Amino acid sequence: QVQLVESGGGLVQAGGSLRLSCAASGRIFSINTMGWYRQAPGKQRELVAFITSGGTTNYADSVKGRFTISRDNAKNTVYLQMNSLKSEDTAVYYCHSMVTTRWLTAPNDYWGQGTQVTVSS
Repeated sequence: QVQLVESGGGLVQAGGSLRLSCAASGRIFSINTMGWYRQAPGKQRELVAFITSGGTTNYADSVKGRFTISRDNAKNTVYLQMNSLKSEDTAVYYCHSMVTTRWLTAPNDYWGQGTQVTVSS
């Protein structure tokens, strides 16, 4: 099995910054994409950003220029640096990863338990 453990959420004032981390552990052969989703109360879960194993990144329009995703492949860890936070960034943030657990098998989806980010205005 594979576990994703997030950390770094919390309460911050508008305009402030937070850094989220997500470490993958367990039976890992290789990790394809790693990314972050978020879900605000009453809304659907949405993609925030993802990064491929080769370092290609993709961001939601709402966070471009403010958030930066990065990863440390040696540590199986993905980070999300969030700057210039706005009240509309308030949500539970979930780590997601596509992980291959054995050679010559397809990757599977794995999710973290979520971490709350609250931005006060």
